[in-house]
Amino acid sequence: MPGIAHYFRLMQEMRASDLHLASGVPPIMRVHGTLERLPQQELSATEVVSMIREILTDAEIRRLQDEKDLDFALAYGTPEQGGPWRFRGNAYFQKNGPNLVLRGIGSAVPTLEELGLPSDLARLVGYHQGLVLTTGQAGSGKTATLAALIDIVNSSRPVHIITVEDPIEFIHPNKRALVNQRQVGRDVESFSLALKGALREDPDVILVGELRDLETISLAITAAETGHLVLGTLHTNSAAKTIDRLIDAFPVDQQAQVRTMLSESLRGVISQQLIPRQDGLGRVPAVEVLVGNVGVANLIRDGKTYQIPMAMQTGRKDGMRIMDSAILDLFEKGIISKEEAMARSVNKAPYRQTENTSPSE
Repeated sequence: MPGIAHYFRLMQEMRASDLHLASGVPPIMRVHGTLERLPQQELSATEVVSMIREILTDAEIRRLQDEKDLDFALAYGTPEQGGPWRFRGNAYFQKNGPNLVLRGIGSAVPTLEELGLPSDLARLVGYHQGLVLTTGQAGSGKTATLAALIDIVNSSRPVHIITVEDPIEFIHPNKRALVNQRQVGRDVESFSLALKGALREDPDVILVGELRDLETISLAITAAETGHLVLGTLHTNSAAKTIDRLIDAFPVDQQAQVRTMLSESLRGVISQQLIPRQDGLGRVPAVEVLVGNVGVANLIRDGKTYQIPMAMQTGRKDGMRIMDSAILDLFEKGIISKEEAMARSVNKAPYRQTENTSPSE
């Protein structure tokens, strides 16, 4: 039976983002967003258990046995094997037995340019205080975007950066900044406890891996309002919906106060998705950007978030862009297909007008 290193090498060769080792089915890899089964026999539960034991510590195995689900980060392999490889992983149980899912992480922190993201996003971390969010569905590249933004701060300012992640993915060496990275479940019990502690640890910049509950959201907004630059992620699919999600997380009698706090502290929202390239060579990011300028702040304070998309359309000079425009730009450059563009756009009219033409004509 091949060991786990065999599949890690295959991931590199196939340029796969994710590896699924599931009891009862052959190994599966996600390549450019699509699942592909490897041409081999189904994995038995015993084989999956063996590979889990290759990569988890005894303490992690005990947690998996107790909780039946485990998130973890992994550095594995030697240069002789083709490694070291870094992964974010999850092990869990289903009806046929244990499963293992691993997502590859680059060994180096990526730059905005390497991720194919607009260089002007760097302006969002030029502030000394405020809230910057990256949003999108799972697998849309939010964590890599945050890592690139944190590296910009790390490379340019002598500040104290605290990250709270579940698990830690990209490793940030100390450059001009002092960087302390904490992993939920290993270094601290929860995001909310880590945020409470961070406020007593003299931070300048705080990265919150996920704003997943009311207490964490409340603490993040408070930290942003009280002199810290706070970066975090949410699973929302547009910048405007992100604002609504934050406000709606609070009881109705607190929402007016939260709108005021957000209007004063929000610096920007980056909403992104990854779209398969037409040439088959991977995926390309489409990015929506909301900048917290005076006009947007007024809309948030007055409860008129439904007008934010219109403000974004007229705010290009401030670096704002809407998702439909980003997708249309990729289509007109011939990077993505019309089918992909239509499937991911709200306004499909531009593509119906090109029914008998190609973007290169």
